[in-house]
Amino acid sequence: MSPAKAEHPARQAVWEVESTHPDKVAEIDEKLKEVIDPEIGLNVIELGLIRNVIVDDDAKTGHVMMIMTTPFCPYAPALLEASRRKVEEAIGYITTIEMGAELWDPTYMEEGAGGDWGLF
Repeated sequence: MSPAKAEHPARQAVWEVESTHPDKVAEIDEKLKEVIDPEIGLNVIELGLIRNVIVDDDAKTGHVMMIMTTPFCPYAPALLEASRRKVEEAIGYITTIEMGAELWDPTYMEEGAGGDWGLF
């Protein structure tokens, strides 16, 4: 864990799926790593854009909460749809996605991912 994240634990995303379906987390993570922000060149996991993933076996649905690096991201619709599809592929259930209002911060990035930017 980076020092910035240790100081700000609220910045760490906690996916509900980690406690309800721990067996699905690795596949969801791998699928989402295929979604690359074309302007930045990093995937949505490295950037910390996926804030929550929920799997409901009773309803046979999934739900993703995602944010963008900027509220006016021109690639938001494409990134949202690609992320939704990847989670849907991983869990095998129809999945919805919601763009959260939380403002992104570079401390959301995975440790070491900001090196190319000179951030960490």
